[in-house]
Amino acid sequence: MDRETAELLERAAALRRSGRVEQAIAAYQVVLERDPDLPDSWYNLGWLQRQARQYEAALASYAEALGRGARGPEEVHLNRAVILSDQLARHDEAEAELRAAIAIRPDYLPALLNLGNLHEDRGNREAAQEAYRRALDVAPDDALALSRLAGVATQRSAEAERLVERLRAALAVSRPVAEQADLGFSLARLLDLRGDYDAAFAACEAANRASREGLGGDAYDAAAQERFVDRLIAAFPKPAAATSDASPAIFIVGMFRSGSTLVEQMLSRHPALVSAGELDLIPALASSIAGYPQAVAEADEATLSQWRRFYVDGIAPFATAGLGITDKRPDNFLHIGLIKTLFPGAKIVHTRRDRLDNLLSLHFLHLGPSMAYALDLADSAHWYGQYERLMAHWKRLYPDDIFDLDYDVLVREPRPMLGGLLAFLGMDWDESMLDFHQGSAAVKTASVWQVREPLHARSSGRWRHYERQLRQALGALPERG
Repeated sequence: MDRETAELLERAAALRRSGRVEQAIAAYQVVLERDPDLPDSWYNLGWLQRQARQYEAALASYAEALGRGARGPEEVHLNRAVILSDQLARHDEAEAELRAAIAIRPDYLPALLNLGNLHEDRGNREAAQEAYRRALDVAPDDALALSRLAGVATQRSAEAERLVERLRAALAVSRPVAEQADLGFSLARLLDLRGDYDAAFAACEAANRASREGLGGDAYDAAAQERFVDRLIAAFPKPAAATSDASPAIFIVGMFRSGSTLVEQMLSRHPALVSAGELDLIPALASSIAGYPQAVAEADEATLSQWRRFYVDGIAPFATAGLGITDKRPDNFLHIGLIKTLFPGAKIVHTRRDRLDNLLSLHFLHLGPSMAYALDLADSAHWYGQYERLMAHWKRLYPDDIFDLDYDVLVREPRPMLGGLLAFLGMDWDESMLDFHQGSAAVKTASVWQVREPLHARSSGRWRHYERQLRQALGALPERG
């Protein structure tokens, strides 16, 4: 490498370290034009292109790194697999990359865990269990591998009973709080499955407590959430001007754990629709807009066009000629004002369910740090109240463009509820929607196993198993019929 190339490479690395992604991409491309035989630089370029959502380019750069003898090729294969699975929904190719990584290094734990997760997404329980068992053979004390294996155990199986004891033993050892949370949520799930509700809730409470500790204690700011909802309501005081332009997607929104995955899977069986899964495009766009949400109301047409292009380009990998697309991202309910500003013709499907069942389901689910409200029942209830306040505003603005779909009614009487939904979307009935559980599409949400079963109402009224604990956390509960 000559001196000038070395200086250019140092500049590219400095830009990468400082988080200046676009400039770093351009700098690495200059370096590699001068000297293409730099596998680490191809790897870094691939990493940066992934951050910039240039997924095909990232795959090509990672391939160059592999072809030029990159160190740690198993990691390169893993990174390619994540892009193929999570961003491009090319799951067969993702599996091939993971198997290539494991062939290079059979004890490569991240690839084994990702392989198990990929099998889960595709509804292959036995293959997922095999991958997680292999992971535990490699790392018997790994909390994530044990938690994942427990997460695919079936109700009252002999293995589930063994895993309960194994999880309890693992929790008895001093561990980082993140590992305590992983193990605790998995233990709570298995105890709930076998009907040991007091022990399940205690395990769930401990897991949420560990998660809160990992976030630095009281991570949810109720006042900040109220102010944010106030700003959203103020920024979008009236409906967006209607146009005849078609929306690029049907948006499915609501609380997490409100039945959105079930609705998405039902719609995906309709021959006129394809599911894009749980996309982060709208939240990513909102977070990139300085002064959001007020800046949306002040944006000129050129800026709005740029934002539209970001979304349309992002959803393009899922597009199929002649078919509509569903974008299921529950917390897009926050951004209906942005969605309708960009796509005035957008149809919004709003899933909801019994409030207590929804809060309880959130409490038992291991959610990320961006959803800190879910780590405490009282915080979840506050968030839920703000969600209801904001949805009431959107429905005042767009009464004809938002369809309320009640999960509890859907599981009892699917035909009339789905019929109403299809009428709202301007689509004809298709019987295959009731066979949603037979679909082979990957599902990347916590409902992956529920939507592999025929329709049932077992989750409706689950809160009654935990009525005492809910009363302690939330006070008086609303009367139920």
